[in-house]
Amino acid sequence: MKSLKAGEENLKEIITALENGAVLVLPTDTVYGLVCDAKNGKAVEKIFEIKKRNKPKPLAVFVKDIEMAREFAEINKPAEEFLKDSKTTIIVRAKNKILSDLVYKDGSIGIRIPGHDLLKNIFEGFNFPLAQTSANISGENPLTEIEKIKSQFEGEDILIIDEGDLPKRNASSIIDLTKDAIKIIR
Repeated sequence: MKSLKAGEENLKEIITALENGAVLVLPTDTVYGLVCDAKNGKAVEKIFEIKKRNKPKPLAVFVKDIEMAREFAEINKPAEEFLKDSKTTIIVRAKNKILSDLVYKDGSIGIRIPGHDLLKNIFEGFNFPLAQTSANISGENPLTEIEKIKSQFEGEDILIIDEGDLPKRNASSIIDLTKDAIKIIR
């Protein structure tokens, strides 16, 4: 486990780590998250191992913007509106299935456009989706306190991007738009 302060001075190292298949813990618009290059199957698999998550439950992906979302998913007007909220993940029909199989389920994919400055800066240098999930062991509460994160993931081969403790918040909302009616998952 290695730790870096969240900041522009470490941005190049963060992007290089993603390019080299690292799993990162970093702050998001909601809670700390586990992220990696969504096309790197080994890195995505590693998130499942670290999180002790069941494989039938896919990871969502962060995308830079609506244009990137359209490369990997069918985005209609309602989906576009939901994507404006950086704290909402939408489930939509997938297309161009070139990402890890572990981000798809039944022809669908979860997409979110982050508003957090660090993630926006990462996307300026890493122009590809990031597989993502909350930084916690599956079934446990998402974590916002950096010392608890470091303790929980001690011994794991990950890079922690430390922004200090985040305000207590819930994980993102999840809305399924794959059917005729909108379904709120969380």
